[in-house]
Amino acid sequence: MALKIYEHMVVGDLDCNCYLIGDPVSKQAVVLDPGDDGGRIERAIAGHGLEVVAVVATHAHFDHILAAEAIRAVTGAPFYLHQGDMDLLQWLPASLEMFLGVTQAPPPPEVDTKLSDGDVLKVGGHALHVIHTPGHSPGSICLVTAEQDLLFSGDTLFAMSVGRADLPGGDQDALVTSIRRRLFPLGDMPVHPGHGPATTLDRERVNNPFVGEGSRFWSG
Repeated sequence: MALKIYEHMVVGDLDCNCYLIGDPVSKQAVVLDPGDDGGRIERAIAGHGLEVVAVVATHAHFDHILAAEAIRAVTGAPFYLHQGDMDLLQWLPASLEMFLGVTQAPPPPEVDTKLSDGDVLKVGGHALHVIHTPGHSPGSICLVTAEQDLLFSGDTLFAMSVGRADLPGGDQDALVTSIRRRLFPLGDMPVHPGHGPATTLDRERVNNPFVGEGSRFWSG
């Protein structure tokens, strides 16, 4: 049996997509992008009877990590973040004030393991492969199942859009390159982004106005 999305929750003030991804046999699971609403995420984990083996953020912006420390503490699972976003964690207080007007920010979550491109996260008898896709942030990642039947794109690629590149560490050229060279060559599969609805790689390759065929960035 393939890896399963046990639950998709829209959390926090910026409507981050948080996913519980698990192995139906072992019930081991990954919490991906715990952006806020830690209690709700904890209840979902318990409700599905999951054993969390990893808490992962696709990047270090506050809307993807605010509940990471709480889930890490409750489950005992390590928190994973790409090494390229370690410095971005320190932007947490300033970004919370900028976007939400919060002046008393919590400390950033403790990172147990720094991810690199090509790393593999074991989930029961299955695996999630790390694809480094800088552009939205220096350490943005996507996760793809070993069977290449599910792609979790974080804030790199959205349905008919792409992640913004005007925040600290953002790079528009790198973002376009990441999508064109790292994601589109994977072939077609469902894409579950960090915000908004699901899509497919074929749909975005053809129709995405920023990086699809016919866009000003398209190079064939």
